[in-house]
Amino acid sequence: MYAVSTAVHLAILAMMIPPGGPGVRDRLLSWDAALYRSIAADGYPQGFTYDESGELTGNNLAFFPLYPLLTRVLYRLTGLDAGTAAIAVAHLSLVGALFAVYALLTRLYGARTAAIAITLLAGAQPMAVALLMGYSEALFLALAAGALLAAHRGAWLTAGTLALLTGLTRPAAFALTAGLVVAAVLPMRREGRLSARPLLAIVLACAGTPAYLLWVGWRLGRLDAWFLVQEAGWGTRWDNGASFLAFLREALLRGDGWIPVSTAVLLIGAVCATAAAWRRGVWPPLFVYGTTVLVLTLAQSNYYHSKLRLLIPAVVFLLPFAGSLSRAGRRGLALGLTAATLFGSWYGAYMLTSWRYAI
Repeated sequence: MYAVSTAVHLAILAMMIPPGGPGVRDRLLSWDAALYRSIAADGYPQGFTYDESGELTGNNLAFFPLYPLLTRVLYRLTGLDAGTAAIAVAHLSLVGALFAVYALLTRLYGARTAAIAITLLAGAQPMAVALLMGYSEALFLALAAGALLAAHRGAWLTAGTLALLTGLTRPAAFALTAGLVVAAVLPMRREGRLSARPLLAIVLACAGTPAYLLWVGWRLGRLDAWFLVQEAGWGTRWDNGASFLAFLREALLRGDGWIPVSTAVLLIGAVCATAAAWRRGVWPPLFVYGTTVLVLTLAQSNYYHSKLRLLIPAVVFLLPFAGSLSRAGRRGLALGLTAATLFGSWYGAYMLTSWRYAI
């Protein structure tokens, strides 16, 4: 699945690159990938960053350390340049993510539904191309899915360790912590007690993100330093979904450009599919994890054109589609997956080659 989805994504991306423009590799290292690469090569800045007028701006401290650290380790061990190492870490992480998601969903829903789900995950999501870029989404998904799989197997120390590492990858790791809390409560309800190992897993899960936020606060001399850097550079703050609702109104009422309209429609579809997943009896920890990723994405004021990428690790909204396709015949299944993969590959390639804003 990794090989097929990667080949389709890269082939469509190569076809859509204008003659004489930056090549496929440059596109995979664009936008935030360039910032991750600079962290891997040069480390984090020593303090706040200001523009010429003295206004606070964002800097690389907004980005969590595990992905650039792995990139640095790889390029120093192999002699690769930082950009190639960043892409390699993302691709290796994607392979791990697909294995982990497949194993988890096979335990929950069977091999057929699991295979369809990872096909949708790697190929059909509109911004699945980000899994191939120098971004941290693939690593986050690999660790989160691995932690949920370990929790389902009762391997709590492994689950907690992977959750801790997830917390050093993206702040959305809070969603995984919530899922592990639910996973720990389920056996407690059956057995009437909570053992030490699930509690240890929860403690470890809670440690990663706060550790990095505190380190940034120590480095910059303010406890809220990370939040200041993030809002100054990317306008990201918790607003209870006000900016998302304003975007929906603007996009659907004015219809100013097909990217805003398509993004709005796809995000609404993700919300509806998540609600449908609950009705299908999704394993509660997976549902809580995926729903929390959705809420964290939509309830913050980050760029609307980045939200589809930020939803990639949620997984849960893909399950109703995977379940429906699993009941289709071979021909319907092949046509459905092919059409979905071509659309997802084209949409991501368009955003990398023609859309003027960061993804």
